[in-house]
Amino acid sequence: MVVGDFAQDVQTVIIGAGPGGYVAAIRAAQLGQEVFLIEKELTGGVCLNWGCIPTKAMIEVSGLKAHLEKASEMGITVKEIRVDLAKLHSWKAGIVQRLRNGVETLLQKNGVELIRGEAIFSEPGKLMVESERGIQRVSYENVIIATGSRPIELADLPFDGATIIDSNAAIELKEPPEHLLVVGAGSVGIELGTVYRNLGSEVTIIETQETLLPWIDPEISRVLQRSIKKAGIDLKLGSRITATESNNGRVSMTIQQNGKKQLLDADKVLIAIGRRPNTDGMGLRELGLQTDDRGFIQVNQKMQTNLAGVYAIGDVVAGPMLAHRASHMGKIAAEVISGEPAAFDNVVVPGVIFSSLEIASVGLTEQQATEQGYSVKAGVFPFRALGRAMTLGEADGVTKVISDADSGTVLGVHIIGSHASDLIAEGGLAVESGAHVDDLSLTIHAHPTLTEGIMEAAEDIEHKAIHIFNPPVKK
Repeated sequence: MVVGDFAQDVQTVIIGAGPGGYVAAIRAAQLGQEVFLIEKELTGGVCLNWGCIPTKAMIEVSGLKAHLEKASEMGITVKEIRVDLAKLHSWKAGIVQRLRNGVETLLQKNGVELIRGEAIFSEPGKLMVESERGIQRVSYENVIIATGSRPIELADLPFDGATIIDSNAAIELKEPPEHLLVVGAGSVGIELGTVYRNLGSEVTIIETQETLLPWIDPEISRVLQRSIKKAGIDLKLGSRITATESNNGRVSMTIQQNGKKQLLDADKVLIAIGRRPNTDGMGLRELGLQTDDRGFIQVNQKMQTNLAGVYAIGDVVAGPMLAHRASHMGKIAAEVISGEPAAFDNVVVPGVIFSSLEIASVGLTEQQATEQGYSVKAGVFPFRALGRAMTLGEADGVTKVISDADSGTVLGVHIIGSHASDLIAEGGLAVESGAHVDDLSLTIHAHPTLTEGIMEAAEDIEHKAIHIFNPPVKK
């Protein structure tokens, strides 16, 4: 790479090496493009280094502890269960490092040039990369913006990295807090709140919404709310913070709920109210790129922006901030640049929350389907009627299948319960392929497995489920 005033010409530049950017880089290279991948921090982005992977490692360990604590019901007695957080962090860091090394090896084998530095647009078709080596100038034919997002902080509670923390700091705590206050009951707040509750912390989650996760199916939300309370987490819905005070490493917080004020005291406060796109400080406005009032870049189904040769993917595009969504968008952008007939279908994007009970959802909820004009039929099957769930000691949960009553087409699948994150793949395939309910109910599912819940939920739509009572249909 030439450093200085001489610009190097390249076909495709990708800014950001997260799950959107590195996937786009590899796919573009597979299609014969010359690719530069620019990353100012760590390969793999937030997902690999601070989000998806490390948080799930902590969820697995804390969940195993919780499972062992109730294993006496199965005849297993374990005494003095203790989690060594230092060892946990070391194990977690090893996983992250191996995955990061794997991504970098794949980039190298595919001929992608990885550049360390911060990209700033200077004019259309040109950008500068600022790094320890100085300023590197690059001219490009195509550029994919995949710079991800960062946590939003509250004006009255700015992050200090010690008492008021974001999710990145939360996964590196040296010991479980005595009392963890979580502001925000989204996926991050619920997951990390569950982790530290399982590790022994007192946990309170504060949420302004009256309903938990109002965008998911209400039946799933109700089961989740019961599960959170059963885990010993104090969930305060419909609450707002009216005052805060920090003193000697602790925070006193006054909240108002149902017209009543409550005083809460904690040694750690996790702010988990959402994330904002990393689209500032890059010269995008000067470039003439269209963004909305929140900073999200506007794109079409081909990931194209209003500027020729400029694409955007992942968290910088409005919608659910999910790694697998970003990766799929990255493939689309790379293929469009190569002239492939690719476009992004935003309906079939599964969402997963790794709470005390896993939640997984794909397609339309019952309410969404009704609002879109469908005549809806829904089938529900409880985990407590699954032999496999009983033998796992995980009988809480339900599977729900949404269908179009007129055509029998599967419109959505929603699951809360053990291994929901794995089970949703069948639901995603059904919705993506426009499967008929009979495609699920007539497929023989192995016994005993959790997948039988999907089959029986589909059968329940037509009152044919065997392992729950279906009253005879009047003819």
